[in-house]
Amino acid sequence: MNSFKGKLIVFSAPSGSGKTTIVRHLLRQESLGLEFSISATSREPRGEEVDGKDYYFISAEEFKKKIKSNEFLEWEEVYIDNFYGTLQKEISRIWAKGKHVIFDIDVAGGLRIKKKFPDQTLAVFIKPPDINELIIRLKERGEESPEKIAMRVAKAPTEMATAPQFDTIILNDDLKTAIDEAEKLVNDFLKA
Repeated sequence: MNSFKGKLIVFSAPSGSGKTTIVRHLLRQESLGLEFSISATSREPRGEEVDGKDYYFISAEEFKKKIKSNEFLEWEEVYIDNFYGTLQKEISRIWAKGKHVIFDIDVAGGLRIKKKFPDQTLAVFIKPPDINELIIRLKERGEESPEKIAMRVAKAPTEMATAPQFDTIILNDDLKTAIDEAEKLVNDFLKA
């Protein structure tokens, strides 16, 4: 077993806050030595998503089996029979490469990782300017039904209330500024 114990960088936010765009930017910065933690989900792939690259797509039944056999670092039933989680082997896979792990994950999962690895984790909350902007961004994606968007928006106030539990909050009212702030935070954390 590789003895490298890397750091964990968690980005969480309500859907539509821009966390995925920020995480993708950070992954392109080779000097940071980051690799994306691929989450498992029981939902269907959206758009161009690829199994094993964007997510590990597994059935709800298979997900429940893995929960019972303790294969997840964290997991959440985000909506009824719609599970997301991080497989324990995913962290080992990335650390075996000598890289740090970066997560694009829901707020509950992000806080669970921070609790399990308090000294190794930087937990960042990406805050949207307001709920109206969130609605606009979700609609502009064009990926989900009005019902799904309504479910995500209804969940946003609860998710936003968790922001103070994170190490830091980045307000994403200007994407370039938010990206620059995220890059500096991560760089400083990895050097510490």
